[in-house]
Amino acid sequence: MSYDLIVIGAGPGGYVCAIRAAQLGMKVGVVEKREALGGTCLNIGCIPSKALLHASEMFAEAAHGFEHLGVMVEPKLDLSRMMKHKDETVAANVNGVAFLFKKNKIDWLKGEGRIAAAGQVIVRQADGAATTHEAKHIVIATGSDVARLPGVEIDEKVVVSSTGALVLPAVPKKLLVVGAGVIGLELGSVWRRLGAEVTVVEFLDRILPGMDGEVAKQFQRILEKQGFKFLLGHKVAKVERAGAGARVSVEPAAGGEAKTLDADVVLVAIGRRAYTAGLGLEAVGVAMERGQIVIDDHFATNVKGVYALGDAVRGPMLAHKAEDEGVALAEMLAGQKSHVNYDVIPGVVYTSPEVAVVGKSEEDLKAAGIAYTSGKFPFLANGRARAMRQTEGFVKVLADAKTDRVLGVHIVGFGAGEMIHEAAVLMEFGGSAEDLARTCHAHPTMSEAIKEAAMAVAKRAIHA
Repeated sequence: MSYDLIVIGAGPGGYVCAIRAAQLGMKVGVVEKREALGGTCLNIGCIPSKALLHASEMFAEAAHGFEHLGVMVEPKLDLSRMMKHKDETVAANVNGVAFLFKKNKIDWLKGEGRIAAAGQVIVRQADGAATTHEAKHIVIATGSDVARLPGVEIDEKVVVSSTGALVLPAVPKKLLVVGAGVIGLELGSVWRRLGAEVTVVEFLDRILPGMDGEVAKQFQRILEKQGFKFLLGHKVAKVERAGAGARVSVEPAAGGEAKTLDADVVLVAIGRRAYTAGLGLEAVGVAMERGQIVIDDHFATNVKGVYALGDAVRGPMLAHKAEDEGVALAEMLAGQKSHVNYDVIPGVVYTSPEVAVVGKSEEDLKAAGIAYTSGKFPFLANGRARAMRQTEGFVKVLADAKTDRVLGVHIVGFGAGEMIHEAAVLMEFGGSAEDLARTCHAHPTMSEAIKEAAMAVAKRAIHA
């Protein structure tokens, strides 16, 4: 077959790129080896984890929060039914992508893809049969895989990655999480709410590396109140099977005496790495750097006609970042002008409460030598938050000291992942803290805290 575009990988970046290209009149084929479309995100990542996060949050709320509202219940956990909810959520999403492929006349080329030469992709099916397809353009959208801890074997039963942590057959009594990043804290939250004792071991001296330091400190305190235990500035030296569980040797990152921790399940969540194995990149000469594919500002590799996006290239490993890149690349290939604003890509930690950020942190601005002003407002002073007993956290707005242009917004609180987009839209249009402060917000809403934080930039918040 001959195509205008062949995309290798049907995750958020790949399938979105394919759909947009088809909308623009291209004949498109997508290579995907999984039995379902949607990539890691829809199958074993974003979607199933959010299903379990929501379900476990409802369980915890029923167990500990309802009585304060005068609702008396005694919840009982049915883990198999909770897992069924997760599976049904995944199925609905991946089936939706399959429908969109049919709607947009996109061919699903089932199997593993390898670039044989510029403009040529070989697809090897599960039975070993191979077919060769021609394409004017080839897009690599193969996503990422879990990063491995040296010397530690992941069996997805006792020592698990995020994949195994989504299908545990029972709530572990003790869960040890290696890595205090987004994935570790989210999945740790699921099992903590369902009854596990959770200890997080992190090499650095803080949680959520890369996020605003003040946000990380307050969020850590919130998690500790929920029962999390943290061993910061420590590393895992060894993991050994011990009966039905594991014995973990942990030692200070700076050196010192090791200690041993017992766990029923060990979750390795130290990050992700670009997945490029088996693509034939070396043979065709595609340039790589630190395990990722090198691209220019138009997503082009050094090999003519070969492009890459998403987790396989530079930038944050986020599904929505890959989606925006997919749309931009499809439009560029169609002769249109398009771009991705990497300064306005939100990030969300879907715990309870949520953490959401967009733009620069205070540490970023200080490192860049940018003079800034800051405004903060606590949810404790927000009427709607009080009514819902969701007073943990705050909003912080960072603005340029000279122009008042908003450079970053950070939210810790209930619904932060939804509220952050108000800030993203403002920043996309170059808005100022005063613009946000003078925009009328409905009362009572959680979003009023964003307005008050913007007002606090000029030291004129009303309710704090």
